[in-house]
Amino acid sequence: MKKYQIALIPGDGIGKEVIPECARVLKTLAKCYSKISFDFQEFDWGGDYYRQHGVMMPEDGLDALRNKDAILFGSAGDPDIPDHITLWGLRLKICQGFDQYANVRPTRILPGIKSPLRQCEPHQLDWVIVRENSEGEYSGVGGRAHQGHPTEVATDMSILTRVGVERVQRFAFNLAQSRPRKHLTVITKSNAQRHGMVMWDEIAVQIAKEFPDVTWDKELVDAATARMINRPESIDTVVATNLHGDILTDLAAALAGSLGIAPTGNIDPERRYPSMFEPIHGSAFDIMGKGLANPIGTFWSAVMMLEHLGEKDATKCLMTAIEKVTTNPALHTRDLGGTAMMKDVTEAIIKEIHL
Repeated sequence: MKKYQIALIPGDGIGKEVIPECARVLKTLAKCYSKISFDFQEFDWGGDYYRQHGVMMPEDGLDALRNKDAILFGSAGDPDIPDHITLWGLRLKICQGFDQYANVRPTRILPGIKSPLRQCEPHQLDWVIVRENSEGEYSGVGGRAHQGHPTEVATDMSILTRVGVERVQRFAFNLAQSRPRKHLTVITKSNAQRHGMVMWDEIAVQIAKEFPDVTWDKELVDAATARMINRPESIDTVVATNLHGDILTDLAAALAGSLGIAPTGNIDPERRYPSMFEPIHGSAFDIMGKGLANPIGTFWSAVMMLEHLGEKDATKCLMTAIEKVTTNPALHTRDLGGTAMMKDVTEAIIKEIHL
């Protein structure tokens, strides 16, 4: 039996609700597949930890995670703590500390869910967006000076390194190569950002030569938003910088029906460190504690985790259960226009796994 060591970091808001539900589902899955089991260790890091200790996670927190096979993360964000503290103090500390440089977000219209794109057929929106996850616009380089004076200045620098761009683009080309259409769209803004993004474009031309069976095109990020709405069928695999990918993936999730169903994998492709999997919906404090959260995004993130761990049968079983549950409108949560509670969805998923 393969026993996986999984770190659970519920974080803030509804993360504290959906992560325990996901652990329940994974325990059920392990009972059905006797070849695997999960050893969960939960970490109470986040806003409450910050109020007690002045930091979102311990300084040596990465050492506690280093030997794990994977990390399941809930959300980071607290209305009483500035967002840059919650993000940089927890999620980004883990992503950058473990060099999880490929943020991978699959997006498709699940059975039974309606897209805001009324004329869009489900097969026309089936994307994977790869977001550079370690540098770019979120490099953290910059500062403030002369605060409170008329001469105050604040800077944030976008840092693109050749090694960083090459590795994420090569990862994206590899991913595109593995998908049926073998097509990649490289997102850029080189008409206005004439240094870093020009290098980004040049490297794409170089990397493309390694993948002659992959067709690819280039799209300005602003034009890409219109293309996602007007011609969704023209997109398959996408690669973008940190900020561009961040924005486009939220748009993609909304077009697929709801941010509540969208998963993410923060991947270290070289597998030197554990990768981290999370829903993209955020902490959603307005519905915290009400049982209204949609756990599908977390369950789908667990699917990505199982796939990363190489557990094909368990991956297929959980994804099939998710698709059967979303088919039933009675099991749609409020974000999908339904009235189902989080527990209803979890119980339905568990029932499908047992079938």
